[in-house]
Amino acid sequence: MTVDGETSVPEKTRVPAPRVLVGSGLLGVAVLLAAMNLRPAVTSVGSVLDEVRDTLGASATWAGALTTIPGLCFAFAGLTAPVVARRLGIGTAVTLALALLSCGLVLRVLDGPLVVLGGTLIGTAGIALANVLIPVVVKESFATRIGLMTGLYTGALQAGGALGSALTPPLESGLGGWRPGLGSWALLSVAALVLWLAAARTRPGTPASGENATGGRSLFRSPLAWIVTVFFGMQACLAYIVMGWLPQVLIDAGVSRGDAGLLLGLVSLLGLPVSLIVPPLAAKHGSQSGWIVLLGVFGVAGVIGLMVAPGAAPLLWSIFIGIGMAVFSLALTTIALRARTGAETAKLSAMAQGIGYLLAAVGPFLFGLLHDVTHGWTVPFAMLLAVVVGQMVFGFFAGRPRYV
Repeated sequence: MTVDGETSVPEKTRVPAPRVLVGSGLLGVAVLLAAMNLRPAVTSVGSVLDEVRDTLGASATWAGALTTIPGLCFAFAGLTAPVVARRLGIGTAVTLALALLSCGLVLRVLDGPLVVLGGTLIGTAGIALANVLIPVVVKESFATRIGLMTGLYTGALQAGGALGSALTPPLESGLGGWRPGLGSWALLSVAALVLWLAAARTRPGTPASGENATGGRSLFRSPLAWIVTVFFGMQACLAYIVMGWLPQVLIDAGVSRGDAGLLLGLVSLLGLPVSLIVPPLAAKHGSQSGWIVLLGVFGVAGVIGLMVAPGAAPLLWSIFIGIGMAVFSLALTTIALRARTGAETAKLSAMAQGIGYLLAAVGPFLFGLLHDVTHGWTVPFAMLLAVVVGQMVFGFFAGRPRYV
């Protein structure tokens, strides 16, 4: 049925106005604490993985599966997030995500190899849901402060990741083993869950927030949605390759193992101040393209430096790479700004992160394969350079002021 040329929805099929979370200060703190929990479950394992394997008598194949599960969960479980949010409501959906994370963190330290894998699967499924849903909360509940909240959220996420890798070894030593060391991170996730339950008060949303506004349409037919997805995947590919291979590249260039680890830590930490500063500035303008390209230039400079003369100025190249990787915060910002409604934000976030992480997962494997085939780092870095340039191109178009 049409009215004045526009399609109307029969009264009996209308969906009740959705309920959105009240954007209070307490909710803002809950968002940040939730964000701090979205990486320690992953980064805490690497620093004690050898002890976990020795204790459990697990194989290298098992260790490979353990480190692969998070990326796969980010992709596949994240794609289900819009359905979960639509059926349960955004507040309950995030509650479910934090509950899954808490249960998974406890379960994975209780028994043998299969239980560890199962707990990791449950915990990272919770992370995948939260990865997609938190940008929706920012879009709906902090609509006038999207840039600020995205910057704070990204900074909290990166800080949590750094704490996971830095604090787990002393926790393992102080608490008497890897099981209490890893399990202790459940305390942080439970704290986030409790605060979320206290902060997640809802109010009726506007009709534009509902599924009716999107007409139930699929974003897979939107060219802009695919541009945002490829942009997200390419920046994640850069991050995965750097986190997985930078220490080895630097060691081969003559940098000590300890210094190589410190430089990787520096790369991760540099994203924190940039994420706090750039998104609020970028969100004030209609287009974020210039900021995306600017950060990409730093990434290009760092990649070229590592490709041509990795041992000449490893600190400088690492700084450039770290600044370039801070484009992650703008990738999240574009997801919120390229959608009109919370429902569309959920769909775009699920598509960009689900498919984007699948694309990113190929990067480290291809980088290592090219190194094995060529017995050098030039060709792998040429591939990485193409990724960063592609990120700049797709990011330029993703940052333009349009809607999916």
